[in-house]
Amino acid sequence: MKKSTFCFLAAALVTLKGPTAASAEISGSCELHPVMIEDFDEESISAHRIGPARWTAHTPWSGDFGDAQFLDPGPRGPFKVENGILSITAAKDRAGRWTSGLIAAADASGAGAGTRYGYFEVRMKMPPGPGTWPAFWLAALKPVAGSDRNVEIDVIEYYGQFTSAYRTALHIWYKDMAKTRATGEKITVPDGSLVQDYHTFGVDVSPQAVAFFLDGKQVWSQPTPPELDGPLYPLVNLALGSGWPIDQTPNPSTLLVDYVHVYGRDAGPPGGCPAGPPHTPH
Repeated sequence: MKKSTFCFLAAALVTLKGPTAASAEISGSCELHPVMIEDFDEESISAHRIGPARWTAHTPWSGDFGDAQFLDPGPRGPFKVENGILSITAAKDRAGRWTSGLIAAADASGAGAGTRYGYFEVRMKMPPGPGTWPAFWLAALKPVAGSDRNVEIDVIEYYGQFTSAYRTALHIWYKDMAKTRATGEKITVPDGSLVQDYHTFGVDVSPQAVAFFLDGKQVWSQPTPPELDGPLYPLVNLALGSGWPIDQTPNPSTLLVDYVHVYGRDAGPPGGCPAGPPHTPH
């Protein structure tokens, strides 16, 4: 996300209730293997630590952002799992202050689930209304203390008042802000389509390119930055604002998340691997 400061593989494809992680062997294979298959059959979110929970409720680097406070899980928290769907709800508390939620598959120690190369995908339905700022993005899976040269990939940032497009971006964060750089792209969609139904948003990361996908079709690509030196992990959030007014934001507003799937692969042959989701059922 723009206000961030820092921003293996299983032996076989099996039915899982939560994420798994293992180390990849170096080879020229293009085969994708499941790293994290989160279908939200249950809630597994802690405030700040991975294990046994699969997700944390804040950015590992304590860099929460936006105009709604991200809350811990709990009876009054923003998270609910029902019928295989995670809902993240932004709402005003009793004092009239906005609250919402974020999930990250990592914590500050560097524990978490991710992969350097592979395919990351979410299926979700956006909340209607101006001021909402939901996102699916990736950050560097490494201990926060002392880390630098961090890659961030924004697979989708949706701004609720702009109903016919969303943004993708690639950020490289340095402690020396003069070295920090970013590039992005606006992806046009049929007006209102992202709030009317579920869609998949994915990104393929290889040694050659970072390729972005909407409903399985490639929509943008950039060369892989040299700073990508380790695994990435996924985050999902419903933030508010980002400089846009939230006085007309519906209270409550809810982001619906069907799944988060992460597949890893080896570096592949010198010519690269075909980009995109695996050709197997989710």
